[in-house]
Formats: sequence, C-alpha cells, structure tokens
Amino acid sequence: MVRYLIQHTEHEVLNLDKLTYAGNLKSLISVENDKRYTFQQIDICDAVAIRDVLRDFQPDGIMHLAAESHVDRSIDNPEEFIQTNIVGTYTLLQAALAYWRGLPEDSSTSSLPDSKTPTQSTFRFHHVSSDEVYGDLKEVGYFTEDSSYAPSSPYSASKASSDHLVRAWHRTFGLPVLISNSSNSYGPYQFCEKLIPAMILNAIEGKPLNVYGDGMQIRDWLYVEDHAQALVAVLTKGKIGETYNIGGNNEKQNIKVVQTLCDILDEKAPLKLQLPTSTLNSYHDLITHVKDRPGHDKRYAIDASKIKNELGWKPKETFNSGINKTVDWYLTNSEWCQHVQDESYQRERLGKSEMKKSES
Repeated sequence: MVRYLIQHTEHEVLNLDKLTYAGNLKSLISVENDKRYTFQQIDICDAVAIRDVLRDFQPDGIMHLAAESHVDRSIDNPEEFIQTNIVGTYTLLQAALAYWRGLPEDSSTSSLPDSKTPTQSTFRFHHVSSDEVYGDLKEVGYFTEDSSYAPSSPYSASKASSDHLVRAWHRTFGLPVLISNSSNSYGPYQFCEKLIPAMILNAIEGKPLNVYGDGMQIRDWLYVEDHAQALVAVLTKGKIGETYNIGGNNEKQNIKVVQTLCDILDEKAPLKLQLPTSTLNSYHDLITHVKDRPGHDKRYAIDASKIKNELGWKPKETFNSGINKTVDWYLTNSEWCQHVQDESYQRERLGKSEMKKSES
C-alpha cells in the first residue's frame, strides 16, 4: 500500500508500524528516501503516540491496515489478536475522533483535497478488513456487503469485532468512516507464513508441501497491487459510511493453487536443477495432506459488483498472470525471503492444537 501510494499518487504518506515478526522495512527500500514518505515505529494500542502523531502529521485520511492476520496464529494465541485487532482499533478510533473533531469545518463534500489543510468534511477513516468475517459460504452464491457476520476463527472474530466498532463510531459519534472487506491477497513481499509464499519457498528447498485436509477449500485470490488500487479508490471516492467488498474473481481450491505452483516451478526452476540430489521428479511429489485446521471454512467468494459499479474498480490481473509474477518475484528475491524469516518461525505449521494456556 505504501509503495503504491508513493509510486502512483501524489499523496504524502506517514507509515506507522509496530514492526512485529512480520514487519520488515526492507520491503520499503524503493520508497524510503522519497521526500513524501515518513516512517514511525508505533503500536496502534499506544494512545498517546497515536494522538501525538496525528497532531503533528495532520492527515487527510487514515488507512487502518494494522492487524494480526494469520488464522493459524490466532488458534495458538488469540490474545494478541484481541489486543491488536480489537483494542488497537478502538484506540485508533478514539484518537481519530478527537483529531477529526479538532479540524476546521467547511462546506465542501469533495474527496481528499489537494490542499495541505484537512477539514472535517474531507477527512475519512478507512478500515481495511477481511471476507472471513462472513464465515463459511455454501457451494453457490457470493458474499455481498449485506451478508450476515458469522466468523469462525479467533482471527475472523477479532476482525468482525473491529468492523462493528468502526460502524458504531460512525453512527454514534459521526466519525466519517469507510470499510472494505477483501478476499485473499497474494503477491510479492508477502510474509512466508501465508499459503502461496510458503509453498513456493518450501518447494524450492525440497520440503513437504502440507495441504490442510483434502485441500478442497475454496478461496478467492486477489493480486496485491489490484488490492492496493482498490483501497485507494475506496479512500478517495467511496461514500462515507459505506462498505465495499473487494474480490479478484479468482475462486480456486487450495489444492489447485498448490498444484498450479508446482506446474509453474517445474517449468521455471526444475526440481532436478534446484535440488540435484533429489530422487523426486516433480514438485508435485512434495504435496502432502495433513490434518485440517480446526474450524476451517470451506468456501469464500466475493461479489465485487458494488465497487466496480460505484467506484469504477476491477482487478487487472488474472490468477494466471498474478501467480506467475509472484513466483518470479520469490525466485529472484531470495535475500529478502531469508531476511524476513525470524529465527522463531521457519515455515513450520502453526495452529495444530489448542490455544496456549495463560500463565498463572
């Protein structure tokens, strides 16, 4: 999101990040010296720091993407998800409300202005959320902005809670908010606990490609730059108080995603060249089915017609074009991949068992 804003828009960007295990400033080398970009290491649960930085930076808008996001980690340790996704969102909403109330009023109803002086009528708070808040989808149909919430995991429950908080701050206090719920993002720079980068990196190292259950779970895949463009459209053109579903129109079974990755890798980085001592003939031979994730939803699918019809956005990448770009990126950026893998996480499976017991 930061790279896209700096490289493709005229906005100034203040990036706030706690820099937990998945945070990595090497992902921003291409923009770190741009005069329109500033970084501060801040936890969104730190009310004083958030208040001070809003006062100093004077933003026209806030894009709230900060979250604990990995479902498996939420099964092992839901407390961190409650703290960041719920308490952190509350803290950010309170700070944004106080900041917004202190802005000058005017009569404009336009979107983000070119002026460096924000006003109450031009400010907006964009909360970025997930399609997982809707829960499990039947074999037919799609999630719409009016779909009922039925979260299944601690992660999706925490995101559903944050969505409700944002709507409540709009209805009760008048804070100008927008919400987007998106399908599964993928692409360059994604942390290696997620399905696609984990499978690419495990494959080229000859490690098992663990597929949960039968692998028939269906997800809608959205290329990361398409997602960034959609978020900018929501922030700058969306109607205050509205929700926009963002999808890639790429429904795929998990097993098909893994098999596609194997096909691409067999062509771009043949196993015999990558691992000369291996007795296997194809990356497909590394596919291993393991016990399914607890509470694993079977299908997600997004109806993105609202954002297309009202804001003029639609994805540019097909799954085939996006997944090929993604594989190419990981194959040529091994140094980045190695750097971001903390010693505490080497792509082992998480979320297998019951949550950690609280210390007495």
